[in-house]
Amino acid sequence: MSEAVLEPPVLVASDAITLRLSAALHFGDDEFFELCRLNRDLRLERTAEGDIIVMPPTGFITGVRNSDITTQLTIWAKQDGRGVAVDSSTGFRLPNATDRSPDGAWILRSRLASIAPEKKAKFLPLCPDFIIELKSPTDSLEDLEAKMREYIENGTQLGWLIVLETRRVYVYRPGVEVETLENPESVSGEPLLTGFTLDLREIWQPNI
Repeated sequence: MSEAVLEPPVLVASDAITLRLSAALHFGDDEFFELCRLNRDLRLERTAEGDIIVMPPTGFITGVRNSDITTQLTIWAKQDGRGVAVDSSTGFRLPNATDRSPDGAWILRSRLASIAPEKKAKFLPLCPDFIIELKSPTDSLEDLEAKMREYIENGTQLGWLIVLETRRVYVYRPGVEVETLENPESVSGEPLLTGFTLDLREIWQPNI
């Protein structure tokens, strides 16, 4: 049997690295989940090619922003009742065999009902209905744009890419051009997220 070869890490952003794994080293779904469980201080994603993207913990200000976004989404989701909101620590196994962890996501309960409890305990084997990605100054815009397109291609119905340094929000929907919002104070989730509006004022400028 040939010996597994782990190629040198490739830097894709100032914080994240991609581990390009040879074909001889393959992680099954359970093995990858266990790898993530054993490295809780890292946020790991996996591409369709099997490469592993390693993202260390966020800085304090980014953490405050992520918490604000997740809190707003969760409060709305509980009031709305149709779906469940999750934070950036949640993994999803997409139909194209990638494992992703968006900064925020929402999934309809009607879709969750068909998934066995033991599968819900690991990475959820579906693509969220709605996702949010928050770009920090150290993230690659090109990589995040590719990731947003991937979500849409795999079933996401609405996605927001929030870019801090330019104060822009890119709105992704299936079958239409990406919409660019310039320095908005808020962004509406209608019609998918009935009644949900994300207040961006403290995302742009945290009160800390």
